Amino acid sequence: MSLIDSEKYETRRKYAKAAIVVFLVLLALAQIFPLVWIFSYSIKKSGDLFGPELISFPAHPKWDNYYRAFIDGKIPLYLSNTLRIVIPSVAFGTILPFFLAYACARMEWRLKGLVWAIVIVGLTIPIHTTLLPNFIWYRTFHLIDTRVGLVISYVAFSMSFNTIVFSGLLAGIPKSMEESAFIDGAGYHLILGKIIAPMSVTGFATVGVQTFLSHWNEFIMANTYLSTELKRTLPFSIILFAGQYVSDYAVQFACMTLVALPPLVLYFVFNKWILAGVTAGAVKG
Repeated sequence: MSLIDSEKYETRRKYAKAAIVVFLVLLALAQIFPLVWIFSYSIKKSGDLFGPELISFPAHPKWDNYYRAFIDGKIPLYLSNTLRIVIPSVAFGTILPFFLAYACARMEWRLKGLVWAIVIVGLTIPIHTTLLPNFIWYRTFHLIDTRVGLVISYVAFSMSFNTIVFSGLLAGIPKSMEESAFIDGAGYHLILGKIIAPMSVTGFATVGVQTFLSHWNEFIMANTYLSTELKRTLPFSIILFAGQYVSDYAVQFACMTLVALPPLVLYFVFNKWILAGVTAGAVKG
């Protein structure tokens, strides 16, 4: 390659790198903007939300919107209910897909193809199509207005996606490690607990956080299956400030900010684990 061609290549490379950086910056701003927009509206008066500015911060922030959102929005009660539903649903929605993925990716058995087909089909079923039949079944088994019924629904809808994520990770683990353990007399419980699970820790972080985020913000099934005020979850705090003729929008935005904080903190804490799990599944799957 001549000196001129080398200089042209380096110039193109710099322009390409600069274009990628600009694109990533714009993408980051597009992701961050809604959060800043919601926060700016949460510290205004409700009447100031309809001004000409797309985003602005008031000279005198109304921090009492957060106090009203916390107290009048029943955040402590709804947070307790949400945690009592989300924690078991995330636990079962992570562990069960791990076992199912291991059975489908590492074991040979007669109905393996059928079960895997059901897992794939599960990705195509919308939530709305299951609300009425599930409601009938839950009413038959007295699961309406119970946390157990909601946990069952959440786990069921997270099974397919989480199983596929785990299967991609398990496909990259050498089978020779299991074969050596079998020769030494280890059973499946030791292999899963001592070998496979520790090597799939990034998958557990990825699946766990993604499942937590989807269950934390879920409203459709919670609104369908829960009717008692004492059992409702965090998304209901937002609609408490929506009236028939007038709504307190500023406090609603404050509620949105409070509800969004725990998932944001969780995501930033486990960010490296999530990226490692997604990359491992994409490369090894």
